[in-house]
Amino acid sequence: MSENTSDVIVIGGGTGGYSTALRAAHLGLGVTLVERDVIGGTCLHRGCIPSKAMLHAAELVDGVAEARERWGVKATLDGVDWAALTATRDGIVARNHRGVEEQLARAGVRVVHGSAELTGPRSVRVSGAEPGVLRARRGLVLATGSRPRTLPGLEPDGRTVVTSDDALFAPGLPHSVLVLGGGAIGVEYASFHRSMGAEVTLVEAAERLLPLEDEDVSRHLTRALKKRGITVLTGARLLDAQTGESGKGSESDRGGRGGRGGRGGRETVTATVRSARGGEATYTVERLLVAVGRVPVTDGLGLAAAGLATDARGHLAPADWSRLETAAGGVHVVGDLLPPPSLGLAHASFAEGLSAAETLAGRASRPVDYTAVPRVTYSGPQTASVGLTEAEARAAAGPGGEVSVNLMPLTATAKGMVHGRGGMVKAVAEPGEQGRVLGVHMVGPHVSELISESQLTVAWDASPGDVARHIHAHPTLSEAVGELHLTLAGRGLHQHT
Repeated sequence: MSENTSDVIVIGGGTGGYSTALRAAHLGLGVTLVERDVIGGTCLHRGCIPSKAMLHAAELVDGVAEARERWGVKATLDGVDWAALTATRDGIVARNHRGVEEQLARAGVRVVHGSAELTGPRSVRVSGAEPGVLRARRGLVLATGSRPRTLPGLEPDGRTVVTSDDALFAPGLPHSVLVLGGGAIGVEYASFHRSMGAEVTLVEAAERLLPLEDEDVSRHLTRALKKRGITVLTGARLLDAQTGESGKGSESDRGGRGGRGGRGGRETVTATVRSARGGEATYTVERLLVAVGRVPVTDGLGLAAAGLATDARGHLAPADWSRLETAAGGVHVVGDLLPPPSLGLAHASFAEGLSAAETLAGRASRPVDYTAVPRVTYSGPQTASVGLTEAEARAAAGPGGEVSVNLMPLTATAKGMVHGRGGMVKAVAEPGEQGRVLGVHMVGPHVSELISESQLTVAWDASPGDVARHIHAHPTLSEAVGELHLTLAGRGLHQHT
């Protein structure tokens, strides 16, 4: 086996891994990156990028209906060319993939394809396509990512029972879907399939959708999804699911919209769900999508050889969060391997990768401020948040502590009326004009692009008065953010509390 020594070895080529490798290389370190699948990881190939491409297509489909029903535009939708849609999606992914590979090559990062196993805190054995032994002078970075969590007795088959990793690549468009899990991933997939014409049932075990977000976000989102015709069941649990085949031909068999076709019947899943009130209902659908979270990937990594072990949920906690360094000195961890407060989000792992690389290069690096990391769900409507929820802010204030809260409907602005999709912006702050803004939460069209201002507001400990001094363009959705803070600062123009 060949042997190679680098300053830094990065295991895993997803967002956390390749950002670490690029930054370390830019700082003059010799870097070897080991990846057993494809550079870019889940986000680029199975998650963030392809799913948002599909959700953009879904938004275009919804726009046809809005044009016809609301604006008098005589538009009709003839159908969805599934092959053309997926070809565009795959082209976007391929272009991004090539770009990342080219960046790594230009930076001088050595990419090794194979499975990595630790043999110590500074050494790695690689098996597979490019076997060899790697040694690190300065340290290792573990960035092996995560995979979808599955449920006992519910084995994904890539067709009728799918996870978020293969939902986009299952054959054709189903006519009915049951989505299990009401977090961001489940909500996005429920939204996409509804836009594409499927009957959708969304099942969440918690009392509300997006249970980690502000309650008003959950409330507004749930109302909007129900208005779109999605059946939302919260406080509900899947009891059983059985695959089978219906006795009648599908629409795709009759020349409809691009399913599997060519058969007299179609595969189905019959799921039994217990509601929050204890009643049971049976749903027969063409696809069951399991979106109940993700688990870190550490199988075969050989953590014990470096004196490391995961926690009960499979995460690897750093001993020093400011350096993202584990108890084994020189071994750092980024991305989905990290437990909370890390968020398991691609943009958070970019920041973690930068931090780990700068630490290994001997540079001072600011710890990641997870409170100031924005959280976005790209459904229809979108949700976006940063900072503390109202409940978290009140808990932090303690007994007798005060919190100022203001909520403004987007339809209270002219641009919100133009969009006509409802939604809201909510701010949580310390009392007074100069109290810090603790959190901002949004539901509505394009709020994924609207959250950046509030990210800076929270990260820089700005007050409502600070935001109120800045003029927001009219007419825009961002006016709601400005008005919200004007009111909290006691200068309300169109809104008064």
